Amino acid sequence: MAPKFFVNLPVRDLPRSMAFFTALGFEFDPKFTSDHSACMIVSEGALVMLATESFFGGFTKRKLCDTRTHEEVLFAFSASSRSDVDAIVAKAVAHGGVSAGPPEDHGFMYDHGFYDLDGHGWNVVWTDPSAT
Repeated sequence: MAPKFFVNLPVRDLPRSMAFFTALGFEFDPKFTSDHSACMIVSEGALVMLATESFFGGFTKRKLCDTRTHEEVLFAFSASSRSDVDAIVAKAVAHGGVSAGPPEDHGFMYDHGFYDLDGHGWNVVWTDPSAT
């Protein structure tokens, strides 16, 4: 059995962040969702725990990164086609996110990115199946 991978991510407004990611097509596991955190399902083995900044702060002695001015990490997930890449980024922008710049076409791979409501960077990637 493969282990599950959890990413813990601080957010300023949990309900707003949940609505944002729901609009992008993600679902949440209600068994692991509360007033201070929510379990976003990326895949069977990959989960993102969105946690209020105050709750997240209880797990570390370090200061939280100000994502308005600093990049803490860049997340990436795949899409099933080039048009899906663009559609997901368009949805992100329509729901309050910010485009990270123009899409990049590398021939065998196409990607486009956005910043979510809290300034976390996300790339959406399509890879030509014949190239893998």
